[in-house]
Amino acid sequence: MSRMLLLSMSEGDAVAKCSEAKVGVSAIERLTSGGVRLVCMSSAGAETMRKTLKKQLISGEVVRERHRPRHNNW
Repeated sequence: MSRMLLLSMSEGDAVAKCSEAKVGVSAIERLTSGGVRLVCMSSAGAETMRKTLKKQLISGEVVRERHRPRHNNW
């Protein structure tokens, strides 16, 4: 089972819902197409959040921001 969920809500709302359900968040990022990509600490936590937030789940393809780490030119 995947620990990742795609949600049509803000980062703050997603973190608040996870906190209410006592589910740990491993990572969260805004999606360019709207909503957030949430990665829970455990697959059991992700399943809990899928049940809790089933109306906010995004299905299908989403557009993510390309992340490029900054390089120091030393």
